[in-house]
Amino acid sequence: MSKSSFTMTRRRMLGGAAGVALTAPMISRAWAQEPVQINMLAWYGHAEPDMVAEFEAANNVKFVPKYYAGGDNMLALIAQSPPGTYDLILSDAEFVQQLNAAGYIEEMDPSLYPFDDFFPEYQKFPGHWTDNQLWSVMVRFGLLGVSYNTEALTREEAMSYNAFWNPKVTGKVGHFDWHLPSLGQISLLNGNRNPSPFDIDGAAWDAVMEKTLSLKPQVGGYFDYGGTFASLKNGEMLAMAGIGDWITGVLQKDGAPVASVIPEEGGIQWTESYSIGKGTTKHDIINKFIQYMLSPEGQVKSIQMAAYPGLSPLKSGWKAIQDANPAEAERSGLIEGHDQSPIKLLSEGRLFFRDIPRQQSLEDWNDFWSEYKTA
Repeated sequence: MSKSSFTMTRRRMLGGAAGVALTAPMISRAWAQEPVQINMLAWYGHAEPDMVAEFEAANNVKFVPKYYAGGDNMLALIAQSPPGTYDLILSDAEFVQQLNAAGYIEEMDPSLYPFDDFFPEYQKFPGHWTDNQLWSVMVRFGLLGVSYNTEALTREEAMSYNAFWNPKVTGKVGHFDWHLPSLGQISLLNGNRNPSPFDIDGAAWDAVMEKTLSLKPQVGGYFDYGGTFASLKNGEMLAMAGIGDWITGVLQKDGAPVASVIPEEGGIQWTESYSIGKGTTKHDIINKFIQYMLSPEGQVKSIQMAAYPGLSPLKSGWKAIQDANPAEAERSGLIEGHDQSPIKLLSEGRLFFRDIPRQQSLEDWNDFWSEYKTA
């Protein structure tokens, strides 16, 4: 081969190699498997990177969230969507029965989840089961009580829902704008404990409405998720009804002078649970994700979720947060025997599961809430 022939051949080879190098990324992208998309319906925060990024990377999936605030809004979003729109539904526990009755969720296999690790109080959670059929799995919960500015009210003053009528906070009491939490708290203040603040007769309901209307002169506003944060952080509101540590816990970490307590009349537990959306074809990866969230690693993420903190229903979750972040375990009462331990509060009869109205309709409570806001 002549020198000139060798040079030409070498140039062709180098040119060909460059062409392969330029096209290789295109080839690898074409060969790479696209992530499996999981459409999630949830409260804000559950599909954010602090919760799902590690699972996404390890399993080649991508969560696509649709966020809502309040169970009424969740039901409306599902009703307006074609069947099969949502693969995974995070629901407030009191709405699981309605999801099931409407045919929006699928039966789940109890053997796939670590129910033996759940505290006994949470193993057969109301509404999640029909006999031995499972429809939803609790992943986290939290407590609603009196949330307040610690520079305006003392802890002792906050230990009753009567704090909302305290002259120190006139015009600066806020409501999280959803009827169930606030009206449930007023119901507890009125002494409706047995069987629950949400299972009350007509006379008791009339009294709850009357008591709630008497709070109107104290009220400075009704707030969504973001507004609740902002108004407490900047001192616009000095007390807030219908919320708890899920809001003030985040603000405390930012240095805001706020706190939440479970008052003497009792507190209300919110509960978040995962259900499998009717018609999904992604059962295996969805179950794997739920198992991940119920693992010690997943529970540590859940307890410390950036959007709003929660509590763990699993014994291993309590142990994991005690090891990973002892200060957070102490702050949130995830230590057996702790004064604010949810298990202790349940045993003392000071904690009630949030529910939908049992002797009135949801529309009755929602209609009154609308009237109260414009009164």
